Amino acid sequence: MDLYHFDPATMFSFLLTLFRVSILLFVLPFFGGSNIPNSVKGAFCIIMALALWPHLSFPGALMPASPWHILIMFMGEVMIGLILGLTVRVLFGAVQMGGQLIGFQMGYAMINVVDPLTGQSVVITSHFLYMCTLLTFLVLDGHLYLLQALAESFSMVAPGGLLISPQLSLHLIRVVGQIFVLAIKIAAPVTAAIFLVDLALALVSRSAPQMNVLILGFPLKIGVGFLFLGILFTTLSRYVGEFITSMGPTFRALLGGMS
Repeated sequence: MDLYHFDPATMFSFLLTLFRVSILLFVLPFFGGSNIPNSVKGAFCIIMALALWPHLSFPGALMPASPWHILIMFMGEVMIGLILGLTVRVLFGAVQMGGQLIGFQMGYAMINVVDPLTGQSVVITSHFLYMCTLLTFLVLDGHLYLLQALAESFSMVAPGGLLISPQLSLHLIRVVGQIFVLAIKIAAPVTAAIFLVDLALALVSRSAPQMNVLILGFPLKIGVGFLFLGILFTTLSRYVGEFITSMGPTFRALLGGMS
């Protein structure tokens, strides 16, 4: 680069690209997890921006001249990252909610572990299903859809061009509403099986009151829960695959609502 013929527009173009890449990567799952050191994430953002800049970039003329306008543009970039990250976290939130229901029915509600990604205490079955879903998501190349959404945001939403429209609000409500439906679908097989076990134990206690149904019920419900939890993996992988397939149209609809 010829320093004596330095073009400020070139530097502004790279900074705008770095803003979009860094904010999205810090907010999106897997890339911006709290268990990854900030120095590693910062270096990854710079490398990613240098790799994308020759192919995906914004004109330097879009850089605002006022510091207040730069702050507003920065907040808009954060909002874009939060909206796209929310779309992916719906799947894992539904899995964790289903795991909470399963753990409560199996009697594991008192056994909690610390989630390394969020730092919160969750039921062990919830964390187990979360890790299985995370591995399935990565194996099915779900993280590549996140990078594809990052690339499409360059052509659909300009820096500082975020627009909160009614169309965007409807898409967000529709996406977030899936978390409850998906959680019930995930927890339904195990919950229904344990409910039948409780019903059978209730009938046994009425016909043979001398039996200690409480002591018998704990290992029985745990065994049935683990049995149907193993069967659940096939259904869970199908739900994850369907969610990944729908991520592309969902991201395009959200980005279209932002522009």
